[in-house]
Amino acid sequence: MQPNALLAESERLAVVVGALMVLLLAALDQTIVSPALPTIGAALGDVDWLAWVVSAYFLTSTAVTPLYGKLADLQGRRPTLYGAVAIFTLGSVICALAPSMPILILGRAVQGLGGGGLVSLVQTIIGDVVPPQERAKYMVYISTVWAVASIGGPLAGGVFAEHMHWSMIFWINLPLAAIAFVMIHRSLRRIPDVTRPARLDLVGAVSIVAATIAFMLALTWGGNRFAWGSAEILGLFALSLALGLFFARHIARTEEALVPLEILRNPVISVVVSALFFSMGAYVGLSVYMPLWFELVAGLHPASAGFGLLALTLGTVTGANLAGRAMAHIVHYRRFVLGGSGLAIVATVVLAVFAADLGFWGVEAVLAVVGLGTGTVFPIGTVAVQNAVLRRDLGTAMGTLAFMRSLGSVVSVTVLGAVLAAGGIAGVGEGMSHPGHVDPTAAGAFRWLFLAVVAGQVVGFVLLCFLEERPLRGHEPTAPVE
Repeated sequence: MQPNALLAESERLAVVVGALMVLLLAALDQTIVSPALPTIGAALGDVDWLAWVVSAYFLTSTAVTPLYGKLADLQGRRPTLYGAVAIFTLGSVICALAPSMPILILGRAVQGLGGGGLVSLVQTIIGDVVPPQERAKYMVYISTVWAVASIGGPLAGGVFAEHMHWSMIFWINLPLAAIAFVMIHRSLRRIPDVTRPARLDLVGAVSIVAATIAFMLALTWGGNRFAWGSAEILGLFALSLALGLFFARHIARTEEALVPLEILRNPVISVVVSALFFSMGAYVGLSVYMPLWFELVAGLHPASAGFGLLALTLGTVTGANLAGRAMAHIVHYRRFVLGGSGLAIVATVVLAVFAADLGFWGVEAVLAVVGLGTGTVFPIGTVAVQNAVLRRDLGTAMGTLAFMRSLGSVVSVTVLGAVLAAGGIAGVGEGMSHPGHVDPTAAGAFRWLFLAVVAGQVVGFVLLCFLEERPLRGHEPTAPVE
């Protein structure tokens, strides 16, 4: 019998609230750090490595996300989630006490090892207790948590860095983790854990991380430290390709692979994870670099530039809310998500062509439309995947989905950074160190960045055209993976 059939509505709500508290812990950590980067760079030095304070977290969290999904299926949800919270907290302590940039980057990598499990496990737990027919509306709560983190994180990070000490952005995780632990301990006891024996694919995790790091280094150093045609850059690209091919060959021959082929053979899952790789990458890339646009093109100070993302965030939450409510009542939800995705593409094209002439509020209006359209993609994609698998594979499926979303984000941020660098923009860390300074060459560089975002959105749209619509189930057993 499914756990969602065993729980009363009040018990189900308690589980969801506990899971959302864990999600808030992870979401805040992804948004609170950026405003403090200039202060951290001034305090610890080694400004050239400042971007790795962000990248180290995303790299390790991306690598372990599918491992957590597999662990949740093998060892149960509760012990796996407890372990993720503990590792995340340990990483926070290392970061807060870091005396140098390398130690801080190490702490962020440890944080990522825990944080990679928090997001996917929350999705899995909600999938356990909420039937697919009702799941889309719960995705709205997840979008709301991300909205709170997107608004509150930068504000808190700026306040801590300016009026207290930058380490507070990491110390704050300790009381939040304690609250989250208490809440999940109480709520998750209501869920019966199902376990089964299997192996973890550590070889797959290491190979895909190494491939991604080599690719990121090539894009980061190309045209900067080394010429694009230099042996160092070509060697890094070749290494990344070789490791990527090894990873593909490995998962094809490994029974318990990091990204299982039997999951990817499901037509729903293969389409959704591929589409969200590009759609999420485009969205995250836009979120990361828009504050820099507000500074270098619009001439705003960092605090105001951070609030410039409010329209994008609120639009995303609104789009997710609309999609969540609609998905429970419409049969052809693919049309809904294609309409939203198409709307986001058109709005981003407007941004690419007219951003420099629209003014602050004009850009805000366009960003709200981008968020509105993109917001429809995430809940519908997530529910479609959850609707397509057996409960015993739910953790693995959600881990695979989260892995591809995270990998798309890492690759997108790196590629878009290379686009800006080619246009003469040094990067986020350096751009923030000159508040209010308008760079006359920045508008042209950002036009190319916006067009690159459009390219990612278009690929995601085309892939979603092939999404198979399956009726959403109520409390009956989950459909098998095909």
